[in-house]
Amino acid sequence: MRDREAYTALARRRLEAMGYGLDSVAESSDPEQAVAGAEAIFIGGGNTFRLLKSLYDFDLLRMIRHKVSQGMPYLGSSAGSIVACPTLKTTKDMPVVEPPSFDALGLVGFQISPHYLDPDTHSTHMGETQEERITQFLEENHAPVIGLREGTMLRVEEGAILLKGITAARVFRRGHSPVEIEPESNLVDLLSTDTVKGEL
Repeated sequence: MRDREAYTALARRRLEAMGYGLDSVAESSDPEQAVAGAEAIFIGGGNTFRLLKSLYDFDLLRMIRHKVSQGMPYLGSSAGSIVACPTLKTTKDMPVVEPPSFDALGLVGFQISPHYLDPDTHSTHMGETQEERITQFLEENHAPVIGLREGTMLRVEEGAILLKGITAARVFRRGHSPVEIEPESNLVDLLSTDTVKGEL
C-alpha cells in the first residue's frame, strides 16, 4: 500500500535522525523473524482496523506478545498505542477493513483513547464527543480508559504506569467519575491492571 510505504519512509527518516535504524515487517520476507530479531518494536499510527488486520495477516500478535513479555521495549503511537490494549474498541477510525477479531495485543489491561479532546461547549458539531463515546464503551465493557491528550504518553515499566508529557490526561472507569491526572503521576492504582513490562 502506498500509505504504508510513505509512513515507513517518514518513520525511518525520523528514527535515523535520532540514531536508530528501522526495519519494516512489510518489507521483510519473514515478518515473524524480523520481530524475533528486533531490539525494540515500534508500531505507528494510521487506521486502527487496517493496522490490526495487518498484524493478523502477518501472524505477529503471538510473537510480539512473547517478545514484550521477555522485556523487549514496545513503542506505539496513535493507532499503535491502541493495538497495545486488549481490544481496538476505543478507536475513532472508520472500519475500512475487517480484522478477524477486535482482540489486540493485550500488552496492558486498560484501553487508550489517543488524541483525546475535551468537550467544547461552544462547538456547533452535532456528533458525539470522545467523552460520550468512552462512556458508551464503559456501559458495555469493564476495562478502564485513559484519554491521552496531545503531548502526552504512558511509560509502562517495572510495575509502574507513568504519565509523561506536557499536559494532563483523563482516566475513565466504569461506575466512577472521570479523573484528571497530572504528568509524572503513577496510574497503576487507578488503572488496577496487570501489565507486561515494556514501553508504550
